[in-house]
Amino acid sequence: MDAYEVLIKPVVTEKSTSLLQYNKYTFVVHPKATKTDIKRAVEAIFKVKVAKVNTMRVRGKLKRVRRALGRTPEVKKAIVTLQPGYKIEVFEGL
Repeated sequence: MDAYEVLIKPVVTEKSTSLLQYNKYTFVVHPKATKTDIKRAVEAIFKVKVAKVNTMRVRGKLKRVRRALGRTPEVKKAIVTLQPGYKIEVFEGL
């Protein structure tokens, strides 16, 4: 799997922004990506060293759309911890 297929988009929420002070970055990743795939993709794209990768599957929530019930999509998220001294420049404006 290509590195750009593994990482889909960064997660920019209040909680993920507060994790930046601990050198942790959150991404939405491909559902079949493993922790090793995610580590290699982050290191290849951003030229940093990864210390740890934690993953989670977020189930879709039920939402009401007028009279019908809908569901938000299920996603897989990864919280990537970088080794001390490294940072990703894209997130610096947050």
